[in-house]
Amino acid sequence: MASAFHSVSGGEWRVPLGGNAYRTEPRGDNATNREGILSIRDARQKFSIYFAVDQSCELELFVAARGSERGTLNIKVAEVAKELTIDSQDFTEVSVGKFEIAGKVYVRVELERKDSLKGELQLGELIVRSETEGLQVDYVRSNEGNMFYWGRRGPSVHLSYQVPRGVDIQYAYSEILVPEGEDPIGSYFMANGFGEGYFGIQVNGETERRVLFSVWSPFQTDNPKDIPEEQRIVALGRGPDVRIGEFGNEGSGGQSFLVYPWIAGKVYRFLTEVKPDGKGNTIYTSWFGDKGAGEWRLIASFRRPKTNTHLKGFHSFLESFNPTLGYIGRRSLNGNIWVVDTAGNWHECVQARFSVDPTGGNRQRLDYLGGAEGDYFFMRNCGFFNETGKAGDIFKRNSTAGQKPEIEFDKLPR
Repeated sequence: MASAFHSVSGGEWRVPLGGNAYRTEPRGDNATNREGILSIRDARQKFSIYFAVDQSCELELFVAARGSERGTLNIKVAEVAKELTIDSQDFTEVSVGKFEIAGKVYVRVELERKDSLKGELQLGELIVRSETEGLQVDYVRSNEGNMFYWGRRGPSVHLSYQVPRGVDIQYAYSEILVPEGEDPIGSYFMANGFGEGYFGIQVNGETERRVLFSVWSPFQTDNPKDIPEEQRIVALGRGPDVRIGEFGNEGSGGQSFLVYPWIAGKVYRFLTEVKPDGKGNTIYTSWFGDKGAGEWRLIASFRRPKTNTHLKGFHSFLESFNPTLGYIGRRSLNGNIWVVDTAGNWHECVQARFSVDPTGGNRQRLDYLGGAEGDYFFMRNCGFFNETGKAGDIFKRNSTAGQKPEIEFDKLPR
């Protein structure tokens, strides 16, 4: 929504709801329409708007609001509850009140309807004003580059692993432990990333979880139907119950997934082979299993044309892919990470470099973090927590040499 009021200097920030508001009850739908307007129709709906401040401050808040008939809202900020009356059919600036905010934090503005009338109450934007000197306020600022979508999803975070130089790497091995309660819908815990694709586990719904393995085509497009036949990813094999298809929108290529009921609190292991076929192509094969059960399942094997490489760019990432649930936090523990060179030598990866996507890098969202805890690296994102990581930080986890995997590669399912 375009600003309904003239902006004043310095101490005013207009927070667009299209990128910063969520419907928290009931979950599952966008909070706003395509114009970025938030509509509250009944008392069963609850909403939250988020923005960050970089120091203790006093804030004065307003909303641009209108109603098809007179209505009331309950609003809570910093544990202070207010009641707001909306009685204009045109967007009007309505004062919410003044609030004392302690420290560098995310501020949550909670909204719910108090009355039981059937008329629609609409909010167009949240206006933040403050006379606190030097205050910085951060939020998803506009929809340029479809940032309302990306901002609501939240920042994606990555760990790039240090591997030995001067040798060809054929296999990547890693393990993931998702802590209990850190696995909301819309999470992708990516274990084995490489220059041409990625492999990990997802939470796709209340009752469905997947193991996902994808390889990008060398032809650059977001529409898989545009890929010439000679540059398409070819499936060479798949495990039982694995589905093969295509993907687009973030590059295009071949995709495979297994519907699998993985659970938080258990350790799962991932193995990926990257091997040139000697004919100008490279073969990518991935296996997955419950570590405690000693399980290995073939997910899929793909041939990527016009490619001659071994493993490059070994990394992991954590992302939220559901923009309606980007207000819920998630966390992953990645450990016992190894690579195997073409001579069969194992090399442990105990050092990683942290990075974040532009949603975090451009301060649209600040709720992202990474680090090392004992035997594991960790990544955390979303949830509007009050810590922010630093891109470029180097982390070192404890060695798990005593847990070096024992894999008979020639006996893996193919």
